[in-house]
Order: sequence, then structure tokens, then C-alpha cells
Amino acid sequence: MADRKVLAGARVVLPTGIVDSGRVIVEGERIAGSAPAGAAALDLSGHWLVPGFVDMHNHGGGGASFTSGTVDEVLHGVHTHRLHGTTTVVASFVTGDTDFLTRRAGLLSELAEQGDIAGIHFEGPFISPCRKGAHDETLLRDPDPAEVRKLVDAARGHAKMVTLATELPGGLDSVRLLADHGVIAAIGHTDATYEQTVAAIDAGATVATHLYNAMPALAHRAPGPIAALLEDERVTVELINDGTHLHPAALELAFHRAGPARVAFITDAMDAAGFGDGVYHLGPLEVEVRDGVARLVEGGSIAGSTLTLDTAFRRAATVDRLPVESIVQAISANPAQLLGLYDEVGSLEPGKYADLVVLDDDFTLKGVMRRGAWVVEPQVG
Repeated sequence: MADRKVLAGARVVLPTGIVDSGRVIVEGERIAGSAPAGAAALDLSGHWLVPGFVDMHNHGGGGASFTSGTVDEVLHGVHTHRLHGTTTVVASFVTGDTDFLTRRAGLLSELAEQGDIAGIHFEGPFISPCRKGAHDETLLRDPDPAEVRKLVDAARGHAKMVTLATELPGGLDSVRLLADHGVIAAIGHTDATYEQTVAAIDAGATVATHLYNAMPALAHRAPGPIAALLEDERVTVELINDGTHLHPAALELAFHRAGPARVAFITDAMDAAGFGDGVYHLGPLEVEVRDGVARLVEGGSIAGSTLTLDTAFRRAATVDRLPVESIVQAISANPAQLLGLYDEVGSLEPGKYADLVVLDDDFTLKGVMRRGAWVVEPQVG
């Protein structure tokens, strides 16, 4: 078949473990179970073959913002992250007024229907002014369930996650509403106590938005949300592994306590990702990116990241020394499962989309395939 590709010789990371000198067969958009004997193959000896990355928290890239960009700009941002191995991306919005966010949700839901994005994440406006980070405080409000429902409805079935400060009035009722509608309720940008966080998890919250960041620090007499989120088997914790948001010891603690099955690597990228230093806007706020670190011009708070997931993978393998199988869980399988997409993406198994990444022995990206077509064709041999 003209559209058959056989990738051979790499160390292939499967759900069952690593296969040395493995082989992945692609037919059309999907991974196939077998190929005829003697079929021509691309030799990837000395490389890793891993599933395409799944980013469930991403605000943009390549100079384009998912919150405010045109359709073409959003597609450009999505393509920028594909060049770095992210074959599935959820478009995250920052805080805005309800009318603006509902319009944006309607616009981007069309891209979700086309398969260009995997859904929509509302990060704000239902967050704590005490932990607002790079969100406009004048636009923040309590999580009224009716308003939450309005945003979810505007996304036409493509709302994947809403981040809330669940200790605010209406927070627990909003968590229950989201759970009832199959939308992830994520605890983040929160000033909650340990007890309040436990109550939110019991109400149905299942994700910690960028654990450690924009929430009270772990303290021995006031453990706060971090301890509650790490200890509960029902919660997956997002981690931004860029070397700026987290000390390596904090990342190690999260992996040790939650385990690789409950960690999701994210970028929390803003439009500077894959683009470079300069002055940008995150929603209505001005951001300066210097040496790859994004901070608000006014106040200096960290404002998202310029991270791409290939960098997060390489850092996890070379700096944090995590097992490759655990990294693949955190960067592909776990977010795919949370998003309800694991039947299609998140692992290299027959029948799933042929979304995969080729890495060299130093974990540097060398190739990206999405739905059977090379986005970055590997130069090997």
C-alpha cells in the first residue's frame, strides 16, 4: 500500500514496556498490527519512538494566542506545538468577561469539530484574587454555577476543563455541575485550605492546575491544597517542567507521592512559546519574555511559560532522571485518559491514530508524525 510506513529498529515505548529494536506499522492515519514480510522500512536504530504528546493546558505559541487570536493565528499556534511533538492540544483561555469567553468558545469549538484542537479549557475567571497570577483581577468573579454552565454550553460539547478556586461561593456547586456534564473540574489559582480542598475533591474535582503554582505553599501545620491534591488517588496533578516554575525537588516529590499514573506534564504555554523573547499580551495584561521566562510587566508575576513538551520530556529524562516509561505516561497517556481520548491517542497501539515522536539517544526531537503524516520528517541514516 502506498500509504503504508514501517518504522523499525527504534526503542519503542509501549504501555507494556520498552521494546528494543521494535517496529511500528502505519497504514493511512492509523497504527496497524502487521505488515507483509519484506516491506520497506525506515531504519530508526539508535532512536526512541514514543507516542505523540498530549497537552491539556496550553494558551498559545508561535506568536499566537488561543484566547484572542484569529482562527488562522490559532492554527499557527497549534502547528508550532506540533513541530515540538504535541500532536494533541487543548486550547486554554485566560480570564475574560463572560460574553467574550462565550464568543471565543463558539469560535474554537469549530476547530475542535474539525479535529485541529482537542477541546477548550477555561482557566478563569472563577479564580481567587489572592492567587490570580497573570489574570486581570478586575475580571475575576465567584464561580456561579449558572455562569459556569453558560461557558460550557458555549463550547458545544468541547469544554474539556474548567479551573476554579473551589473555596469561593458557588465553588462546590460548580464542581458538581461540571462533573455531571463530563467536564473536568480543576482546582487552581486557589487560596483553599486543606479541608476545603478535600471537600472539592469529594464533590468531583479531579485535576490540580499546575500544582504548587498559584496556591498556598505546603506548611507543616497548614498543609493547604498541595497535600490534599497529592494524597488523593482521584486527582491528577499538572506539572510545568521548565526549570522555572518548579524546583527539581518539588517535581520529584510530586512523582514520589502521586506516582507516574497521576502526573500530567503541561506547558501552560503563552504565545511566546516557540517564538522568542519580547513583549506580548496574555489577555489584557502585558508580558515581557526575557531569556525564555515570561513575567508580567506590572508586578513581575510569572505569566505562563514558553515551554514546549519536547523540552519538558528531555528535561525529565536528563535532569530529573525519570524513567522513560514514566515520562511517556505523564506526557501522553495520562492526559489522553483524562480528556477521554485514550481510545484514539496516548499510546502506540494498533487501531489508534499514528501520532508519534522520534527522539535521538539524547532525547532531542528528530521527527513528529500526526495521523500518519510527517509533521517533522526524521533525517536519519
